Amino acid sequence: MRIGSPKEVMPGEARVAMTPDSALQLQKLGHECFIETSAGTAARFSDQDYRDAGVTVLDNAAQLFERVDVVTKVRPPIESELDRLSPGQTLIGFFDPAGNEALLEKAKALKANVIAMEMVPRISRAQKMDALSSMANIAGYRAVIEAGNNFGRFFTGQITAAGKVPPAKVLVVGAGVAGLAAIGTAQSLGAIVRAFDVRPEVAEQIESMGAEFLFLDFDDSQDGAATGGYAAPSSPEFREKQLALFLGQASEVDIVITTALIPNREAPELWTKEMVEKMKPGSVIVDLAAEKGGNCKLTVADEKIVTENGVTLIGYTDFPSRMAAQASTLYSTNIRHMVADLTPEKDGQIHHNMDDDVIRSSTVTFNGEITFPPPPPKIQAIASKKVEKVPEKTPEEKAADETEAFAKAGRQQTKLLVIGAVLTALIGSVAPADFMQHFIVFVLAIFIGFQVIWGVAHSLHTPLMAITNAISGIIVLGALLQLDADGSTVVTVLAGIAVLIATVNIVGGFMVTRRMLQMFKKS
Repeated sequence: MRIGSPKEVMPGEARVAMTPDSALQLQKLGHECFIETSAGTAARFSDQDYRDAGVTVLDNAAQLFERVDVVTKVRPPIESELDRLSPGQTLIGFFDPAGNEALLEKAKALKANVIAMEMVPRISRAQKMDALSSMANIAGYRAVIEAGNNFGRFFTGQITAAGKVPPAKVLVVGAGVAGLAAIGTAQSLGAIVRAFDVRPEVAEQIESMGAEFLFLDFDDSQDGAATGGYAAPSSPEFREKQLALFLGQASEVDIVITTALIPNREAPELWTKEMVEKMKPGSVIVDLAAEKGGNCKLTVADEKIVTENGVTLIGYTDFPSRMAAQASTLYSTNIRHMVADLTPEKDGQIHHNMDDDVIRSSTVTFNGEITFPPPPPKIQAIASKKVEKVPEKTPEEKAADETEAFAKAGRQQTKLLVIGAVLTALIGSVAPADFMQHFIVFVLAIFIGFQVIWGVAHSLHTPLMAITNAISGIIVLGALLQLDADGSTVVTVLAGIAVLIATVNIVGGFMVTRRMLQMFKKS
């Protein structure tokens, strides 16, 4: 199949759906790659870079749409782009099917197959195709950078000869992919970071990154998580408690980053006008939900405004595009993995398997039919099993169990000794006396060594090394007794080798033990 990427027509969009590296991988799947001239220039990929990767560079979008079987894009197509699709042609990219009913109908009429990347289900197998998470990760990082660019102080606190600089206090609302990226970035810059999310299970992730989780004491059985990896809508009672919590934080924090945005829904209002008015002059709000109305209703999409009390509101909707090279690399990788799933035989032939959960969920039009919204995935979350709590035993029951275990071990050891004695007696009845003398020493050495090693507990290496030194000492003692045994040269040489090796082991053991103990000493 022939796969191509046109230049994005939306003003300010710098990303491209195919990079030279992703083109090389697509060619390994048996596909031929095409790109419109200067499509990757804004992302710092020149036409020559594509030619070097074996990509055919075409003069305009019309030629590309005419020659390829699969079109890959970043932004949803405009009407004129969709008009260029032919029956059976496949379009892969963001499409916003819930908000583009007219485009869905047109794609249906054209009998074009459309795969919407934002519809990739959030299941383990589809993580490599999750373009929303890839772009959200970049948006969260870039949001902190933009906030720092508009903030009048350092993020980290400093004490200098010129005065003391307090650390910035950052509040991240929503701990999804974008929120966690923002937390990590702000934390690494030295800010005091606080975060909130309606899903209590993310508290551990927030705290593991060094941020403080703002816990909302609310007695409600509602689960804050919904299917698909997003947060569920909150109850009115929960929302009141939530807004009260944010109102208390408004006068303390310097930077607020809101990330609450669920695909195909209007962004919930989380930061009210009253909260903005309570913030200190010079504070910054970065609203990552500006594209869907914003988590702060004062936010203006694609603009930066300053309120009367000196608070800067940033409502840019192109954060990933502001890091075009990185965003294009990640997004083109998501596209490549999607194409790889569509090419299971790696023979360059697209097989649109509608029985596949990922492909079915992502496909919004197919063979002249609208397939949006998709059915629930066949793969369901595994229900948690209830673990029955075993009642703790009383001290008397524990003592009885220990006595029984000790008696059982004694009986087993007695049986082994009896069996060993019988076997030794049988061997002694036919073996010479000299052989039996050495054989008995050998058997006792094995028995003692087994008992010593078996008794070593799972602990630090130092006690284990001490035990091995003790065993080596036994070897040295036995070898010394054999040095002049019967005047045999062979026995003497072997005993000398045993003394040498065991001595090296003992000396090395003490050296290792000493060095390990030094690790726990304060200098």
